[in-house]
Amino acid sequence: MTRDELSRWIDSYLAAWRSGQGVDELFTRDARYRSSPYMEPYEGIAAIEKFWKRETDEGEEFTVDAEIVAVEGDTGVVRLDVEYTAPKQRHYRDLWIVTMGADGRCTAFEEWPFWPPGSEGGYAPGP
Repeated sequence: MTRDELSRWIDSYLAAWRSGQGVDELFTRDARYRSSPYMEPYEGIAAIEKFWKRETDEGEEFTVDAEIVAVEGDTGVVRLDVEYTAPKQRHYRDLWIVTMGADGRCTAFEEWPFWPPGSEGGYAPGP
């Protein structure tokens, strides 16, 4: 994987998160998606889609600043600053570890989300 390939994948991920569609274009059929380092992974497209639907608020508006920290072989690390402005205001910083398959789709995704002290944050329990 190159930095350009990872950058395009990040853009596609953010577009898919906003639209709620395209999970199957981002992830392989048997992809493992870990929403927090200690959570059990969601396995496969259907489980990832279900998680996304549960974690997305209707009318959600947000901005993301993403910086690729490293790319080594088929794995990349991304640092993100995420600001939700509607329907709820939330801010957090995030690290992603993304492993790509030969077809350019993600085979393993691990997220390390961090919220400011005293703020609302965190994900619902895993599958």
